[in-house]
Amino acid sequence: MKRRKKMNRKSVVHSALTCEDILSNIFLRLPPESICKLIIVSKKWLHLICSSSFRHSYLRQWKVGFNLLGFCVSNSLYLGKPIGGARRPRCEPALPLLSTSRECDDMKFSGVLKTLGYFIDSSDGLLLCGRHPKAYFVYDPITKQQIKLPHPRVYFEELCMAFIVDNSPDDDICFRVIRAKCESRFEETDTVTIETFTSKNTTWSYSKLKCSSPISLSPWTSATVIGGVIHWYATQGNVAIYAPDHEEKRIALVKLPGPFDFDEQVLGESSDGLLQYGWSCKAGLEIWVLEKDLDGYSSLVSNSKHWNGSWRKRYKLNFKIMWKKNPTVAAKLVGRPKDSEILSFVPQKSESVFIKTGSIILLYHFDSHKVEVIQYQGRGSSICEFSKVTPYFKRAWPHSTLCRSGNSAT
Repeated sequence: MKRRKKMNRKSVVHSALTCEDILSNIFLRLPPESICKLIIVSKKWLHLICSSSFRHSYLRQWKVGFNLLGFCVSNSLYLGKPIGGARRPRCEPALPLLSTSRECDDMKFSGVLKTLGYFIDSSDGLLLCGRHPKAYFVYDPITKQQIKLPHPRVYFEELCMAFIVDNSPDDDICFRVIRAKCESRFEETDTVTIETFTSKNTTWSYSKLKCSSPISLSPWTSATVIGGVIHWYATQGNVAIYAPDHEEKRIALVKLPGPFDFDEQVLGESSDGLLQYGWSCKAGLEIWVLEKDLDGYSSLVSNSKHWNGSWRKRYKLNFKIMWKKNPTVAAKLVGRPKDSEILSFVPQKSESVFIKTGSIILLYHFDSHKVEVIQYQGRGSSICEFSKVTPYFKRAWPHSTLCRSGNSAT
């Protein structure tokens, strides 16, 4: 009798551990650091965890970190160049990639970068590249899938863009690309013309956004997207906020804190889901966050009023003090350019920031006051006065070919 009960318990446990619905419910309760360890238990568990449906459900409940793949370099001299303007030398790649990972190494040696054009933006591991104003591509380095977008319907002489990757419960790549017309700063209007491409219907749609104040977006920039809400740089020291999923087609202006003539400025998402803004000059840098109301930005976008907002200073850093506290790193830079500037934020993380010193890329940690040198493979000479260096991340989530091959896992 006891042996039979023991066998029944084992049978129940075995059934539970082989039932995908039960396993999914168990896995959804585990933190990210535990999930990544479970993929080595069996092919079945690997298949389940790597599936798009489970990933979609898990990311709605947990915040998963990002892995740095490398840095994409874009040269503003070649973006939207006028006839007779600067032309890229043949010896200079259109998309210089400074690799910090095997994925980026594979892309560089595969030759695919030569077919994508210039770097525009990235989101959740996907690359948006192309040649303004007609050719755009979305590339997935994991699946090697390259999607060519149809030609836009409207010509914009100057524009800025946004790239949104939406979570999808199936295996299809789901994304949106938005092109926004940039008016001359001397011809500000109360409307912004945009074109939106969605991967679901594979077409471009034309629309106009209303703003209660004169507005002009900054050309040749990419948006910071937080929770599906787009944040663009605008002229006169403003940031423009647009919620594509909001029923009202409006865009709102928020004044950035302090003067707006700093050497470098960056936008990003903080660890608590807020818009963070950083600026730097030769002396140092500051980081601010934009506090939300109880209803988020809904009232702001609905009313489209020029809103001063509630900015709060989160960090301040003096570069001289930074070097004094990190003498070992400073000694390695002897004889090299010492002017430092803010480069970028780490996604959904406020405690660290990328800093550039010449061709050297650093990661500064505010909690420990430590500086970490980021080692990369690539030509540091591609980082020049007119270049923008953008960290390229993917979400720290396991992938498996089993999820796309249709193979059964046991």
